[in-house]
Order: sequence, then C-alpha cells, then structure tokens
Amino acid sequence: MTRPAGTADHGRMIVSISEVIRSLPGPYQPRDLVTANDTVIRVARFHGEFAWHHHDEDELFLCWDGSFRIEQAGREPVTLHAGDLYVVPRGVEHRPVADEPAHALMVERPETLQYGN
Repeated sequence: MTRPAGTADHGRMIVSISEVIRSLPGPYQPRDLVTANDTVIRVARFHGEFAWHHHDEDELFLCWDGSFRIEQAGREPVTLHAGDLYVVPRGVEHRPVADEPAHALMVERPETLQYGN
C-alpha cells in the first residue's frame, strides 16, 4: 500500500520507494518521500551530468539502484553502486553524474536548495 509522501506519523505512513521511482518525471527532478527529525528524504533519478553546486550543510547520497559517481572539486570522484552510501561534506563543490539511469535517496534539510547555495 502506498500513501502520498509527507510527514511521518508515528510509523503509520508507508511509502513505496519503487512506486515513487516509477512516477518520477525525469532525471534530476527529486521528489520528497518523508520528513523526520528535521530532515527530508528525497529520491531522484540520475542520468547525465547535474550542475556543479555546493551546500552549506552535508549532503547524504544512498544509491538505490544502478550506479553513479559524485565528482567533487579538488577530490577524486566517488562511484556508488546499489546499497552504497556517501556524504559530501558541507561547502564541497560537487555534482552527480550517471552514464546510465540510476536512482538515489538523499537526506537533507527541507530548506536545502537543489542547485546549492
């Protein structure tokens, strides 16, 4: 059973990540799944190159399926595969790049801007 994404209500809300992924309109158009403890869990399809950007807070990526890399200014790229988790430290210029479609969950503050600060 799937209910619309929103705020977790004492464990009573069930969100099917697979169903949400199927409904994504295209690459780099994230959808908020739930909010909990002042964070939002987002899901997005990655395909191609996203714009370089940075955030004033850490950004957590969990590769759900496929694989993608996170290119970072002044650092080696990090390649994630299904089940891999990586945190881009605050202030680091970065961009996700996926040669083939992949999906990721991101844990961020609700006010985090997609294209950074």
